[in-house]
Amino acid sequence: MYQTVRARLGALVCKARAARRDAGMVTSEYAMGIVAAVAFAVVLYKVVNSGPVSTALRNIVQQALDGRM
Repeated sequence: MYQTVRARLGALVCKARAARRDAGMVTSEYAMGIVAAVAFAVVLYKVVNSGPVSTALRNIVQQALDGRM
């Protein structure tokens, strides 16, 4: 019984050590997701700040503020 308990405890310790080594690592998929999100944000920023879209948004907000309650 002692051998079984010792083997299981050893396996748990090894598993805990392996998890700790990977805890702070950033995977390449995570990094690529961040790059894609930033690229999408830049494109969205450029579209929203373009002339026609900016004017349309300004008109929508103006109409909402001018509405009667």
